[in-house]
Amino acid sequence: MAKKSKDARVQVILECTEHKESGMPGTSRYITTKNKKNSPERLELKKFNPILKRMTVHKEIK
Repeated sequence: MAKKSKDARVQVILECTEHKESGMPGTSRYITTKNKKNSPERLELKKFNPILKRMTVHKEIK
């Protein structure tokens, strides 16, 4: 049986896309992990933005 590598799972930061366009001060960011072998493309999730007080699309930033 092969050993599992810890290098596949990495921490990523998700930032709200709609918040920048609104012009309001501050940012909405979340930290999560992803498996870069299973999903090499950038992550995109719907998360709650407490400043805009609604669910918005958050995209992975580098």
